[in-house]
Amino acid sequence: MNHNAPNKVTIIDVAREAGVSYATVSRVLNDEPYVKPETRERVTATLQRMGYVANRQARSLRTGRSQMIGLLVRDLGTGYIGQIISGVDAEIAETDFEMLLFTTHHQAREPEYVATFVGGMADGLLLILPHNVDPYTGLLNQRRYPHVFVDYKGSDKGPAVGADNYGGAIMAIDYLVSLGHRRIGFITGALDLTSGVDRLTGYRQAAANHGLDDDPALVAEGDYHQPSGHAAAQALLSLPHRPTAIFAANDAMAFGAMEAIREAGLRIPDDMSVMGFDDTPQAAGVSPALTTIRQPLEEMGRQAVQMLLTYIEDPERPFEYRELATDLVVRDSCAPLRNAAK
Repeated sequence: MNHNAPNKVTIIDVAREAGVSYATVSRVLNDEPYVKPETRERVTATLQRMGYVANRQARSLRTGRSQMIGLLVRDLGTGYIGQIISGVDAEIAETDFEMLLFTTHHQAREPEYVATFVGGMADGLLLILPHNVDPYTGLLNQRRYPHVFVDYKGSDKGPAVGADNYGGAIMAIDYLVSLGHRRIGFITGALDLTSGVDRLTGYRQAAANHGLDDDPALVAEGDYHQPSGHAAAQALLSLPHRPTAIFAANDAMAFGAMEAIREAGLRIPDDMSVMGFDDTPQAAGVSPALTTIRQPLEEMGRQAVQMLLTYIEDPERPFEYRELATDLVVRDSCAPLRNAAK
């Protein structure tokens, strides 16, 4: 019998065995509401049967640590978040730590949750796409509580892992210009996030580099969710001189833009080229397959865990920022201007 095997039980293993999502397992562990009683009972029984709780407590007694890594996310509704969590889980599975997942549901609850983690619930914390870190960075840094921001430029705020959002946006515009497009609409991400600001800045810099039309109406604000991409694309299509290509700051909004373009009776890419950002799994499955900028999302999750473990071992380490490269993924949703509507 392999006596070490139970130490490797993760919430993903429990979720698979119980036939539920890892988010549901996390909610049961956190004693959160919105879990059906029969589901809670099944998950609890599975946790006990697989030795998850007992092993966690035993490790805590041995090491003086909770052996938990906290993970704080805004929501679980996007492929983007799912890929990062997949990388986080894969890396944690190779350690003696477990993952404790909290979601803020887009509410301003990050400071509340951060205070809970700092109070001893976990040995360190990963914050994916944090909303506004200012209210709680003082607490984190004063306590030297191990934490890493994911998809955020840490700077003096704290350790972070991110991607080259600025360079990726420039890469997207360079590609569309190479196809002959000169009037390119842009759908921004949430501008209260550093990724949203960096992608908008990259779009504007690339437009200036190529001497493109700087019409402010070509920039339509989105929030990284599909409905906002749909609404923003409708606004761009209603312009007296509409763009010949639309670049959305993430894939989800690009999907919404594609819906709006089709509803307007236009063809992709014959009448309108569309680009996204992230390269989520759905990007290759839509029709036409989406040309996009790839972020190494799983790798981002893995490196965030690796970095966090170094801070758990040495909380006094200087803040580090790792920026991962982005890449152009050419598929079928863009075409040379000669095939687009004039």
